[in-house]
Amino acid sequence: MSATALTMYTTQWCGFCMRLKAQLAREGIEVAEIDIEVDPEAAAFVESVNGGNQTVPTVVFPDGTAMTNPSLGKVKEKLGV
Repeated sequence: MSATALTMYTTQWCGFCMRLKAQLAREGIEVAEIDIEVDPEAAAFVESVNGGNQTVPTVVFPDGTAMTNPSLGKVKEKLGV
């Protein structure tokens, strides 16, 4: 995994997730995707950073911080790219 690799918590049906994943791919930003509907621990993590809600996409950065439904611009700003 590269230094700028992100973890993105998603669901299969989430349009916002699909859009952000496609945008990140076009920018060459590596993403590890975890479907919270098949991973109960991931779902619990998403709830822990979103006030008890399973809001996706939730993106976790290499420094351990998380953003919920960020724009491509916010992700790039956080990564410094």
